[in-house]
Amino acid sequence: MSTDLAASYAALILADDGIEITADKIVTLTNAANVDVEPIWASLLAKALEGKNVKELLSNVGSGGGAPAAVAPAAGGAGAAAAEAPKEEEKKEEEKEESDDDMGFGLFD
Repeated sequence: MSTDLAASYAALILADDGIEITADKIVTLTNAANVDVEPIWASLLAKALEGKNVKELLSNVGSGGGAPAAVAPAAGGAGAAAAEAPKEEEKKEEEKEESDDDMGFGLFD
């Protein structure tokens, strides 16, 4: 296993357990897995993830565009408008996919 992958997995384990991601904890986990990660790389990863919700980042991987996750509005009336927005995006994507097929371009061509 590569050291960068091991450090990433260690950070994910810490985030999943709700433990603060620090360089020392990353090094401890990777050493337990018999993977030597240099402390500088663990430190850089910990600083990059500092203050970020790793679980939220993972859940938004496939959302595209790096847009922030939609937050549920406090007012009830605004909730309907927010719920309709993703449907419109899906409809646009479907239209785009259909137009690719019409042109003879497909995934398996």
